[in-house]
Amino acid sequence: MRALTWQGKRDVRVDTVPDPVIQDGEDVIVRITTTGLCGSDLHLYEVLGAFLDPGDILGHEPMGVVEEVGPEVTVLKPGDRVVIPFNISCGSCFMCGHGLHSQCETTQVREHGTGASLFGYTKLYGQVPGGQAEYLRVPFGNSLPIPVPDGPPDDRFVYLSDVLPTAWQAVAYAEVPPGGSVAVLGLGPIGDMSCRIAAHRGAGTVIGVDLVPERLERARRRGVHALDLKECGDDLSDAVRSLTGGRGPDAVIDAVGMEAHGSRVAAAAQSLTALLPDAPAAALMKRAGVDRLAALRTAVDLVRRGGTVSVSGVYGGAADPLPLLTMFDKQLTLRMGQANVLRWVDDILPLLTDGDPLGVDDFATHRLPLEQAPDAYAMFQKKQDGAVKVLFSP
Repeated sequence: MRALTWQGKRDVRVDTVPDPVIQDGEDVIVRITTTGLCGSDLHLYEVLGAFLDPGDILGHEPMGVVEEVGPEVTVLKPGDRVVIPFNISCGSCFMCGHGLHSQCETTQVREHGTGASLFGYTKLYGQVPGGQAEYLRVPFGNSLPIPVPDGPPDDRFVYLSDVLPTAWQAVAYAEVPPGGSVAVLGLGPIGDMSCRIAAHRGAGTVIGVDLVPERLERARRRGVHALDLKECGDDLSDAVRSLTGGRGPDAVIDAVGMEAHGSRVAAAAQSLTALLPDAPAAALMKRAGVDRLAALRTAVDLVRRGGTVSVSGVYGGAADPLPLLTMFDKQLTLRMGQANVLRWVDDILPLLTDGDPLGVDDFATHRLPLEQAPDAYAMFQKKQDGAVKVLFSP
């Protein structure tokens, strides 16, 4: 089959690789019909190479049609249409039973002290072949795949793999009161969708902050107060407070993560990992988060006293101390984590089968064949051509 493979820093290629096969009785093989390019994929493209091997198959936002099922699979059959969550969860352990599928005890990567395994996402999360490919082996076939109805186009459902549950969880964790206010930092796919979900769930004032003109305009078309960080500069806090009665929003969602432009030293340290052997590079990368917390610090500054900061953006290092004095003084609540995809499906799926209140049908800015994936990665990283969400067709 054809699949998008990692070969080195900023080097991904579509290669011919062996087809996946049934390895366990509950496995299913899915023929991928649509698969997304995620902002988290850019971390692999740029700075997390120490945790990858050449030939690793990337991608964690797939959907498709079941081709083959293992002998213990009873709820699916060939021809069924499914979406695959990005986190690999058994559905029956203690953590899954508490709705914490991203912490699944069956697939935790204990070697690295991390949570549930993820499709297409480094040794830190199991090094499981990903979904930017023609076929994908999916374990836990009786509980992990999400069946979706035939009929509507893939665009209606593919975001159940990551974008929708990640944004939904970000808003749920933000605990915006009815008619309240929320600021979303970063208007990429997760930030954009977080704005839409916040408005749908009853937020009275939704503020979005970004640097890219196309993303700002896209948000404004859906009623978001979109602020250009380049124009606001050091006056961002004043601009946000002017929209929130002078005290700041009830909640702030950090949808940026470690891509924030915060520290040249940290950026240099992260880049240095590409020049080191894997072992020292991995050790450095785990600590190269120093001062790459610009968005999180902004969130702490903007949110009103007694408010909530919800973090959906991925952070890659463990070194920089949080501004705990300010957080304690402001009596803030901080919530974060990988999305527990299956936890939110029952809330989201009705919004995809009866109308399109979240605008998923036209959410993608680019739809490309998988063979164009290398160019798409470069385009998305450079924020060119108005790229917000790219979908591939294998």
